[in-house]
Amino acid sequence: MRRFFYLISQSMKAFNRNEIADMEKVFRLNLINSISGYKAANLIGTKGKVANNLAIFSSVIHLGSNPPLLGMICRPATVPRHTLSNIEENGVYTINHISEEMHHRAHYTSAKFQEHESEFEQCNFKEEYLLNCDAPFVKGSPIKMEMEWKENIPIKLNGTILVIGEIKNIYLNEGIIQENGQLDLNHAKIVCISGLNRYHKVEEIGHYPYARREELPDFSDIP
Repeated sequence: MRRFFYLISQSMKAFNRNEIADMEKVFRLNLINSISGYKAANLIGTKGKVANNLAIFSSVIHLGSNPPLLGMICRPATVPRHTLSNIEENGVYTINHISEEMHHRAHYTSAKFQEHESEFEQCNFKEEYLLNCDAPFVKGSPIKMEMEWKENIPIKLNGTILVIGEIKNIYLNEGIIQENGQLDLNHAKIVCISGLNRYHKVEEIGHYPYARREELPDFSDIP
């Protein structure tokens, strides 16, 4: 059998699939959770039967603009998942961006609270209700969305669930939306997440026009 060899420089570390599988659990958890890079930081607000729920998520992703769809990944329902069950029960939830001022409190919404304990109260967030939405928003969040649950897609490989929702209403603080519709996340002081517990400020380093083949810059001088 022909064998392939890969040369790795001395400044790099390499791990194959077997080595990853054999890693100590927490080490592997931290590695794989941070390997995808910076992620969005959002608080998901839901209405509960006993107490309202608030949970931090780093998996909210854009799925389409027309209709406006967002997805997020929920862990396997092998234990009670209050956010997931509340979404399925009520069909509505809120997505609230996390600002620099909020990130410390937001992190601790990931603690394992009981169903009768509201993360709003435990982590000192104030509930806000807008336009008759049954699910609570986070007062003070600079970017908020009311979501209508559309469907769940089970991921057979690991038992996680892709939750898909459609944006019903958007609420933005003054000065965030630009003339072309883009949001100035720097102005909003939105944070992002790497791994499970590292929070970062956002800094814009470039702003370019829509990429067209006929307008490709000359990159030949880059080593």
